Amino acid sequence: MRRLSDLSETERQALRARVFKLYDSADTEIRSHGPVCVASGKCCRFAEYGHTLFLSHLEADALLSGAPEYSTPTDTSFCPFQVNKLCTAREHRPLGCRVYFCDPNYAGKAEPITEKYLAELKALCEEFAVGWNYGPLHKFLDARSADV
Repeated sequence: MRRLSDLSETERQALRARVFKLYDSADTEIRSHGPVCVASGKCCRFAEYGHTLFLSHLEADALLSGAPEYSTPTDTSFCPFQVNKLCTAREHRPLGCRVYFCDPNYAGKAEPITEKYLAELKALCEEFAVGWNYGPLHKFLDARSADV
């Protein structure tokens, strides 16, 4: 298996494009369920609300390709891209961010969507022969690399 850094720039750009296309499909499916976001910021305050954001190295690569600057080491209790309860890395945010909503009417909808698109991300890893690496957001952010 190769690391993402072993891919040519053309291959890496093609892979990122496929990840963003997958995100577009996920976003469409999520919107079909009509979840409401009230911009509470709970999704990004991990410790306060008892959750951890996990993502694949493909998603970390996509996120790091367009996310704003941040300081390391990162604080695992919150997302460094949240500013005034809003996401500053919105276009590049991973699947876990896209499916998470506090809306009680959306309860139970995120899990099947997540599983479906994680399977598609794994299929991309197989297609590009880059293995599968999945971990907490801060692991990738502190390394400033998808190859950790």
